[in-house]
Amino acid sequence: MTDKRRKISTTALKIIVSVALTYFIFTKINFSDVLEVLKRAKAGYLILAILLFIISKALNAFRLNLYFHAIGVQLTQISNLKLYLLGMFYNLFLPGGIGGDAYKGYVIQKKYRSGTKKVVAVLLLDRLSGMLFIFIYACLLAIFLPDNTFLGYNWLLGLAIPIGIAGFWFLNKIWFSYTLKAFWGSFIYSGILQATQLLAVVCILRALSITLNEIAYLFVFLISSIVSVVPLTIGGIGSREVTFLYGAKWLGLNADSSIAISMVFFLITALVSLFGIYHHFNKPRLEVIADQ
Repeated sequence: MTDKRRKISTTALKIIVSVALTYFIFTKINFSDVLEVLKRAKAGYLILAILLFIISKALNAFRLNLYFHAIGVQLTQISNLKLYLLGMFYNLFLPGGIGGDAYKGYVIQKKYRSGTKKVVAVLLLDRLSGMLFIFIYACLLAIFLPDNTFLGYNWLLGLAIPIGIAGFWFLNKIWFSYTLKAFWGSFIYSGILQATQLLAVVCILRALSITLNEIAYLFVFLISSIVSVVPLTIGGIGSREVTFLYGAKWLGLNADSSIAISMVFFLITALVSLFGIYHHFNKPRLEVIADQ
């Protein structure tokens, strides 16, 4: 099978899975009830959620640039932000043609010849660094879930955090030692950006007038973020909503509100990512820091 046919097949499969999951969701809930929740959304909180989401993505780009610098690609922050925004656009709107990470890796390798393995490695480590803090915050929120959901396992959740951090550090140390100098910087960026994104979700909750079980909703959001990374759907469409649906049933949350949260977060992601279309038609000029 040629690369072109493989890409077409992959895109078709993702579309089918996304449509199937979306259809499944709306057979389980009343869509008109979800719309009623959305109609009551408070604009002020939505605007604040958008701003916080943008900040989280800027921090995400800064974290990735730490890894680029670690392999000798001294991109300026402005160039990196432009490339990152373009990658967001490709990830969401052109997933079958050329994914955002694939494009960034291609451009960096073509221009700076840093080595394909190293470029792929830092893109992977950037993702894993983000996943690490999603895992950490999920463990922390799980401890404080109402009704003692994880009763008897709180000690295990607490122990999982230092084990996860140590495990990721050793992963960097053993197989990607050339990126080790970026480890703690990326660790700090990950902690701040994931906290910022959680604050964005809190604003979404406020916008939708959801004041009960906030910790549970935030926990489900983190789990959905992990699930949505699995490349089975278009931009996580369907997979995130299914996670919210079953998370709501598991934790006794309102299913309509849960789906509404997921939909609002996706719309914010799509809105911000859409601005990357400018750099699709006007490819960003990558510049390096002076005297590097």
